Amino acid sequence: MSYLSPFQTFLLLSILKIVVVLVITLSAVAYTVLLERKVLGRMQNRWGPSRVGPFGMLQPLADGIKLFLKEDLMPLASARPLFIIAPIIALTCALVSIAVVPFGQVHHIQGVDMFNIADINIGLLVILGITSIGVYGIALSGWSSNNKFALLGSLRATSQMISYELALGLSLVGVVLRAQSLSLRDIVNSQSAHGALSWNVFGGFQILAFFIYLMAAYAETNRAPFDLPEAESELVAGYHTEYSSMKFAMFFMAEYANMITVACVASLLFLGGPSSPLGHLLPDNFGGPILTAIFPIFWFVAKVFGFLLLYIWVRGTLPRFRYDQLMAFGWKFLLPLAMINIILTSLVLALRG
Repeated sequence: MSYLSPFQTFLLLSILKIVVVLVITLSAVAYTVLLERKVLGRMQNRWGPSRVGPFGMLQPLADGIKLFLKEDLMPLASARPLFIIAPIIALTCALVSIAVVPFGQVHHIQGVDMFNIADINIGLLVILGITSIGVYGIALSGWSSNNKFALLGSLRATSQMISYELALGLSLVGVVLRAQSLSLRDIVNSQSAHGALSWNVFGGFQILAFFIYLMAAYAETNRAPFDLPEAESELVAGYHTEYSSMKFAMFFMAEYANMITVACVASLLFLGGPSSPLGHLLPDNFGGPILTAIFPIFWFVAKVFGFLLLYIWVRGTLPRFRYDQLMAFGWKFLLPLAMINIILTSLVLALRG
């Protein structure tokens, strides 16, 4: 009987982790779309999807098959290489950033952390960097389509994402100052001592930073009330007007994957990530090794799910901004507020030190 070398074991477990996380993420993307349609339906006093499968549960599968089988149209005057590569950039950046998210407590098998694909000591910077590159996909899609509506949509998306990226990045400085680290695992550990009372949004007095992050995240992911890049009443469908079939599906998946990433980062930085809201009231080995491994994942998924419900709730209740209001809100309100939060956090930490 042949045994695997340590390197082969590491490689095999790493590939297994990547495949499992990718499948779960893509499934979560599909069912987040269904969740949104069902919740918005209930808010508008209608059923939402209910025909395909029990309670409409197979609707994402039907939508995926339909998009895959549609004709893939391409404008004659488009810049073909850029037109094709734009949705690939958008989806790749949306999916890669999930690699540094720790979705459970540290649990090693053969020296491999099974609940984190890549534990990087600058994980927060990696997520911000990768998600920033995603804007290139949107910018290229509008320009390469050779369509004025698509170009206007991509220009709006680019200026909006660059503007709100500043406020979003600055809102996280207070969290980094408290944890004294850019590692997502360290930031989670700094919030785990006393449960919910240790979370940055409560015990860390980062409620202001959480509000700024929330607003900037809506704008970053082009979601209502900041969905100006794809304002149907003005720009047909914005930057993906000319896209069809799987290219359109890739943009669609990228948007919802970004929503899930934003929800994951929010739960890690402000809500304690996989740590329990009960703190150490329950012993660390409560329920044996299996439940000890499962409980943190449950708490993490519950927080992400709550954040996604908030996303959908806001979409169903708030009207769209005017574009000048959108930019003014980012530059004149959120940015100064983020700077005030940094000053206050630094002052409190200096006085405590």
